[in-house]
Amino acid sequence: MKCVICRGDDIVKKMVDEEIRIGNDIVLVSMELLVCNGCGERYYDQRAMKKIEDLRAAMKVEGLPTQAVVGKVYRAYAAS
Repeated sequence: MKCVICRGDDIVKKMVDEEIRIGNDIVLVSMELLVCNGCGERYYDQRAMKKIEDLRAAMKVEGLPTQAVVGKVYRAYAAS
């Protein structure tokens, strides 16, 4: 398999953190995907896409999971 972006052939299975954004919040979901080592392009199979879609839908209804808070994000405004 060749990468559709960089045409490289170094594509391997890796554990990655997929971001699911709900409003201003981000939930990191660890999943195994095919990833190009050359440019970082990710390849999602049907199972991975279904998992992401199901998690996103559940979080909209049930709220965000409280399993582990990783950190905080702050917004700073630079003077113009």
